[in-house]
Amino acid sequence: MTHEHPLRPAVMAALETVIDPEIRRPITDLGMVDELEIDGEGVVHLSVLLTVSGCPLRSTIERDVQTALAKVDGVAGVQLQIGSMNAEQRAQLTAKLRGGHPEPVIAFAQPGSLTKVIAIASGKGGVGKSSVTVNLALALARLGHSVGLLDADIYGHSVPDLLGLSEDARPTVVDSMILPVPVEFVSADGKTAVLKVISMGMLKESRDQVIAWRGPILDRALTQLLSDVFWGDLDFFLIDLPPGTGDVALSIGQKLPGSDMIVVTTPQPSVAVVSERAGTMGSMVHQNVIGVVENMSWYETTCPHCGKQHRIELFGAGGGQQTADALTDRLAREVPLLAQIPMDTAMGADTEHQAPIVVAFPDLPAAQAIGSLAERIAAARPSLVGRPLNLMTS
Repeated sequence: MTHEHPLRPAVMAALETVIDPEIRRPITDLGMVDELEIDGEGVVHLSVLLTVSGCPLRSTIERDVQTALAKVDGVAGVQLQIGSMNAEQRAQLTAKLRGGHPEPVIAFAQPGSLTKVIAIASGKGGVGKSSVTVNLALALARLGHSVGLLDADIYGHSVPDLLGLSEDARPTVVDSMILPVPVEFVSADGKTAVLKVISMGMLKESRDQVIAWRGPILDRALTQLLSDVFWGDLDFFLIDLPPGTGDVALSIGQKLPGSDMIVVTTPQPSVAVVSERAGTMGSMVHQNVIGVVENMSWYETTCPHCGKQHRIELFGAGGGQQTADALTDRLAREVPLLAQIPMDTAMGADTEHQAPIVVAFPDLPAAQAIGSLAERIAAARPSLVGRPLNLMTS
């Protein structure tokens, strides 16, 4: 009869604190701890299986395992071997992560999903929609929420660049399951923000490769990004839509009926007219337009003569409220102006050299405006407006 080593429970408890950086679950829960022996000298002989060979985060897992076991009293050393799962083990992991579903499903479209899905739309390009999306996602994560971000702008994806991700930032594929890229920032004020991110820019051979998809192929690609990616349990799932009312925006609305939508515009009245169309189409495919965000609302500068702060409205004023009022009339319910975000260089060029404004410069007015927007969204009670209730009549 064999006896369990007295250190084994403490060692296993320590390994339970090691989180896979892609799947965000303990390695013990994922079946990654393959062999574990503790010799008479207190040396832990451990084999850990990665989901795939050549896992880009292998060094992170190795470091976290060593660090966790070093804290266990009585452990004299660690002999760690890293391997990879075989086909059967990967299939078991895939089935477990899918919750027993034999085929991929769009988890966010299933009855009972608690994830708040928010599509960020605009009537035209150049309004800073992607910058707003990235910073809003990070602001929600800074509040302690679990956040996923899908860059659905198939042709003009900019999320990887806005997050400062290198060409090597690519998702791991386990059988037919795609694991989103984990992105972590520590803000200037010490808060941590973690996102799960997928962009078509990560799936191409190179980011400058041209995609020329239409119709069924484009629709299938979007289905895969929603169903084949293991997003896990999310509080918020943000989707950066391409500008306009084209195929992608229509397809997303059809696949995620009942999801929320925010329309991003600028102060220019001419832009507001176009922005209204994006919200109107979202409502047509049963998305709930929860409000409007006006970006680049004004620019504050210090006067060299009087030394006071002056607000300069470079693009006029009123476009955000105009869009909100128009959508309120069109949809016959209140669509509020959720936020006005002032201009700042840290929202544009500086972002790609450092980090998004809400983590790099959280005290700037633009970052504060986005932070307030995130708090308002997080505090909003779930609404049934526009959501399919699956009611049956006899």
